[in-house]
Amino acid sequence: MLRRAADVVGSVILLVLSTPFLLIAVIAVLVGSGRPVFFRQKRLGKDGQVFRCWKLRTMNIGAEHELEREPLLKLEYVANGFKLPNGKDPRITREGRWLRRTYLDEVPQLFNVLDGSMSLIGPRPIVPEELVHYGGEGDELLRTKPGIVGAWTSHGRRRPDYPERARVELEYVRNRSTRRDLAIMLRSIPVVLRGQDDG
Repeated sequence: MLRRAADVVGSVILLVLSTPFLLIAVIAVLVGSGRPVFFRQKRLGKDGQVFRCWKLRTMNIGAEHELEREPLLKLEYVANGFKLPNGKDPRITREGRWLRRTYLDEVPQLFNVLDGSMSLIGPRPIVPEELVHYGGEGDELLRTKPGIVGAWTSHGRRRPDYPERARVELEYVRNRSTRRDLAIMLRSIPVVLRGQDDG
């Protein structure tokens, strides 16, 4: 109950503080590539329940299908932990690179926290295909609500790829505590302020 209360209060405060930046980001998407402004992707939540994770759209419309038309790109995408480096991903729009670099594309996930599908702090939500990287320990990962920031994201630009990412996330789930969550939150502040690189 205390965690849920902290999630709700924290999300409301962060939404109020980030609203001016979110409006600028929405205008940037509209001007740069039009509608839709938001993108909702299927992710795995607590106990394996599928939910729609909110983000500002940073890719071309129909970007998911581009991978199917480019087999080599799809292979690199899977090999790189179900993502492509920003600088190498042709699907990312010009404004999308800025949104990703500043983490503004993640702000709408505060609505996921408010509806209870995510928490402020926890392992990052994964797409169903990523579960294979956790082997027989996938159920353990899904025992906890996914979060906007967590042990893996607090590594900043040096976020490890799989299989190290799986080890970091599972270690967090096994040793989760309020004290550790506060430490992760404090470590995440300079990470967000520095932003991501394009590599």
